[in-house]
Amino acid sequence: MTCGVLEGRAGSGTYVAEPRQRVRVVRSSAREQPEGSPFRADMKAVGKHGGWESRTDAKVPAPAEIAARLGIAEGELCVRTSYEFLADGRPVQLSTSWEPYDLTAGTLVVLPEGGPHAGAGVVNRMAVIGITVSHAVEQPEPRQATAEEASLLGIQKAALVTHIRRTYYSDQGRPVETADIVVPAAHCEIVYEIPINR
Repeated sequence: MTCGVLEGRAGSGTYVAEPRQRVRVVRSSAREQPEGSPFRADMKAVGKHGGWESRTDAKVPAPAEIAARLGIAEGELCVRTSYEFLADGRPVQLSTSWEPYDLTAGTLVVLPEGGPHAGAGVVNRMAVIGITVSHAVEQPEPRQATAEEASLLGIQKAALVTHIRRTYYSDQGRPVETADIVVPAAHCEIVYEIPINR
């Protein structure tokens, strides 16, 4: 007899889910790297291969909440990128990123996952166009997964997730990117690392 969490598979039935080791996800400004991905570094530290899949849509009108977070008018155009972060090929985190289109339009960094700076991250991409990102603000809160999130993450419908609203700001105080990050509690532990400046 096997004990564990049950998972439903559409059209197939209910099965005992394979136990999964929780993955450590570190949130820290100190983890921004000139090259490479903090997510890949986190996965390597726990002996896993980190990667991601993404889809970018340019010129998407900003919904009201996103516009407020970016300090732009509702309906202004943005570049929206949806990410599925993977550890050894299994999804462990989702993220939807929004950048004001007028900020990067006509530059080599307009597409976060395209061009010569693909995958370089917000801080490094903005530096290419002369914008210094000085800080980020994160607001984490627990909630239940939506049906779509549960399907993408391979978790039960309405399972507990941490929803992080993150916004990057330039040294001029302008929001340059905002993202909704969804981390499943069953598969990940979130650790905040806070650098101390002396």
